[in-house]
Amino acid sequence: MATAPPDPETKIDGPLLRLMLVMLLGGVMGILDTTIVNVGIETLGDRFDAPLKTIEWVATGYLLALAATVPLAGWAAARYGGKTVWLTGLTVFLAGSALSAIAWNAESLIAFRVLQGIGVGALEPTLLTMLALAAGPKRAGKMIGIVGAVVTLGPILGPVLGGVLLEHANWRWMFIINLPIGVLALALAYRQIPADPPREGEPPPLDARGIALLCPGFAAVVYGLSQAAGDSGFGAPQVIAALIAGAALIVGYVLHALRAEHPLIDVRLFRIRGFAGGIGAVFLTGILLFSLLFLIPLYYQVARDRGVMAAGLLLVPQGVGVWIGMPIAGQLFDRIGARALIPFGGVLAALGILGFSTADAGTNTAILVGYSLVTGAGLGFVGAPAMSSVFGSVAPESVPSATAAVYLSNQIGGTLGIAIAALVLQNRTESHAVVPAFQGTFGYLIAIALVVGAVGLVLRRAAAGASGGDVDGASDETSDETSTGDAKAVAETEAGSKDGVAAAGPARLEV
Repeated sequence: MATAPPDPETKIDGPLLRLMLVMLLGGVMGILDTTIVNVGIETLGDRFDAPLKTIEWVATGYLLALAATVPLAGWAAARYGGKTVWLTGLTVFLAGSALSAIAWNAESLIAFRVLQGIGVGALEPTLLTMLALAAGPKRAGKMIGIVGAVVTLGPILGPVLGGVLLEHANWRWMFIINLPIGVLALALAYRQIPADPPREGEPPPLDARGIALLCPGFAAVVYGLSQAAGDSGFGAPQVIAALIAGAALIVGYVLHALRAEHPLIDVRLFRIRGFAGGIGAVFLTGILLFSLLFLIPLYYQVARDRGVMAAGLLLVPQGVGVWIGMPIAGQLFDRIGARALIPFGGVLAALGILGFSTADAGTNTAILVGYSLVTGAGLGFVGAPAMSSVFGSVAPESVPSATAAVYLSNQIGGTLGIAIAALVLQNRTESHAVVPAFQGTFGYLIAIALVVGAVGLVLRRAAAGASGGDVDGASDETSDETSTGDAKAVAETEAGSKDGVAAAGPARLEV
């Protein structure tokens, strides 16, 4: 019996592959830069003779600028075009890098790092928006599997690269290294990224009230969580004030966005089951991933008496596991859907973390490396289908809103994860020896991994258009709608509401 030829609409063809490679070259720099510089905070404090509370703003200012810019990226791409926003963000990032390399004191470096953060805040969401639109729902799983595998390596390889630069070169090379790569990325992007198409109709208006509520609200939450992860803890007055203010602003934004015709991020998308479940999985994966990025190097240094460089290198196997798991999950997503893949990934990650939670001082390092590989693979099997579910559940015009939601949920999850892991470890260290303290903290992460897997069970099907059929089981055939149907239902409900509010997000962005 002859087999049907593969659907050409599901293949990663040459134009899409070139677009992915060009955009990843620019996008990965910002991700690497974050962790490279974090490694050098103490060195920068010594160089500029600045106290820790001042020099920490080299990292904090960058993070807050990024957080405040991300919600604007989707609107800017819909208003001015994805290529324009990408080239602008990359240029701003390179200008910030060049200026940071010639900084003359701590204050100037902090200012230039804020400029870098603004550039990266425009780059990262635009990367995913443009690639999601170029790939379409039938190729979303494969595209995200490849892109996610590359992007996830950034936070893992960044500390290693930062340690090498600080050990063998001047601190300025943490920023100079961006320049040749960035110029090449800029030149390739100008030539390879298709021109923005002519705009049809009126551009989406600027949601000024939404900006005034969401951007500072998100930045305040990120600031509060990042401070809680340090020596302040959740009980510090500045942490409480920042979290309360941020939460109040975000609630205010949600109330505003439910009635606005063109909100900065369309929160009505959360009525779509595949979207809401995917965002939940992305949020929890952020907690899990960044907690592990914080805990594992610290475990090797404190409990296993390894140096900083060795601890960073021993984190690489987790990245290799992600690099293996994400593309495989992206391929399988089109056939079996998120409801099967996310629970499998959650259980796999839990098994890997279980190894760390039961390891003692005599456990062979090679065995721990194996645990890291398994954990990373599990994270890959969660990450790709979670994001694919998000993008496959919404109409093309809502992709910019979906992208912003993915980045905001992942960022908040990551900062929250580090803060909670630090708090749990600190509390256990006060009443336990070092190894048992780490064992209990890893045990907390096992619970998070299992919750991630449980979230996958609420997703009914593969993303819209992924396979054209009910991949999750015939029993759902009569009771479940496809993601496309969910999205359409939301649009119809909103269009017919008494307020006359349309559910469609910003104008469609095409590449």
